[in-house]
Amino acid sequence: MKVPFNVLNKTYFMKQEEYEKKALDVLRNGWYVLGNEVKEFEKEFADYIGTNYSIGLDNGLNALVIAFRELGIKEGDEVIVQANTYIASVMGITMNGATPVFVEPDEYFNIDAEKIEAAITEKTKAICVVHLYGQASNMDKIMGIAKKYNLYIVEDCAQSHGANFNGKRTGTFGIGCFSFYPSKNLGCFGDGGAITTNDEKLDRDFRVLRNYGSEKRYYNEVVGYNSRLDELQAGLLRVKLSHLNELTEEREKIANRYLSEIKNLKIELPKVRKGATSVWHLFVVKTDERDKLQKYLESNGIGTVIHYPIPPHLSKAYEYLGYKAGDFPITERYAETVLSLPLYNGMTEEEQNYVIEIINQYE
Repeated sequence: MKVPFNVLNKTYFMKQEEYEKKALDVLRNGWYVLGNEVKEFEKEFADYIGTNYSIGLDNGLNALVIAFRELGIKEGDEVIVQANTYIASVMGITMNGATPVFVEPDEYFNIDAEKIEAAITEKTKAICVVHLYGQASNMDKIMGIAKKYNLYIVEDCAQSHGANFNGKRTGTFGIGCFSFYPSKNLGCFGDGGAITTNDEKLDRDFRVLRNYGSEKRYYNEVVGYNSRLDELQAGLLRVKLSHLNELTEEREKIANRYLSEIKNLKIELPKVRKGATSVWHLFVVKTDERDKLQKYLESNGIGTVIHYPIPPHLSKAYEYLGYKAGDFPITERYAETVLSLPLYNGMTEEEQNYVIEIINQYE
């Protein structure tokens, strides 16, 4: 049997008629940028997340870039971010000229809130909280620190659509930055993203920035971006959003099977923090024999991915920051030991059984 790491079109086939009807409606309407589909999606997504506003954008990276820019984050400023995140979280900071200050992760793969205060300096302006792999971060502790030091909170929610901490959804604590890349839990059929906020002024300013710095056509207030969510992707996202709860429940069932039925002492299963929920964007295990396990699974037809093999501080892109191997040992250890197992909507019971069986047979 072959079990790929992910199969993106299964969610399409689940609701094929709805997606195709919506696509045809948009194509026949004749309005393709910043029209009714975007407006309705923004309302529906804000309602789902629990904020007053959401602003549709072209991708998650630009959501971060625009969020930090509007907060006035600039050269000379520092932003705290976890060291084991995907590099886009860091790019949102550095593309505004600011300096990332890395903090090690905790046992849940998210930023270790106990280590944040030690990283704060007089230059610190914000904390970028990444809800990695789909699990909400320790937001009570983080929000307390932010209040104490008067810091902005920007949430990278690219992998956490619908995750909660103490009953409150990610993207509602600070400024929420979302990606709708096709592999995300709420993925579209191309690139897409959004920002969420409760602040009326920020909502207005984000809309200006995404559209060439203009609220009224040809009247440009600032130098902005061409960073708009298009009508087709917005329409298709509306369809998927209407089914997101059931899609999340399906992922939770698969993850719970893995957690209860994978019993191999060489493999450490992921944990979920008390008070937090995970939407299981990824199911990430750790093992000292990561490369060996990956080859074993591949030889048995099971696809896996390493998220992520090179931490941002050791990437060529950030050589100029001057970090070296050993500076963040927990992060680097994770990079050497993590492996993501297949978990996707539409994964059959037979496929799940096979993955569990093959992993339990690993010696």
